[in-house]
Amino acid sequence: MSTMPEEQKPATKIRIIEDAEATGETAAAYDFWRAGSGRKQVPGIIKCFGARPDFLRQVIQFSNTVHFSEGHLSRRHKEMIASHVSFLNHCPY
Repeated sequence: MSTMPEEQKPATKIRIIEDAEATGETAAAYDFWRAGSGRKQVPGIIKCFGARPDFLRQVIQFSNTVHFSEGHLSRRHKEMIASHVSFLNHCPY
C-alpha cells in the first residue's frame, strides 16, 4: 500500500464548513444530522455539503433511507462495509 507524501496530496476544491464556523441553515443541517445519527462530531463527508444546506438535508435523508434502513443487511453490516470500502479507497471520511 503506497501513500502519497503530504506535500503531493491534491488540495480539495470543496469548501469544508467546520462546526465552529457553521451558522444559520448549515448549523441547523448539522444539528439535524446529529439528531438522526446520535453522534456529536459531524464527519467530513457531511461537511462537504455544508455550503448547500438545502442539498445537505436531502443527502442525509437519502442516506438514511438507502444505507441505514433495515433490509437484507443490518445497519451494522452496512456501516462495516462502507468503512472498509473507504479504507480501501484511502478516503479520509
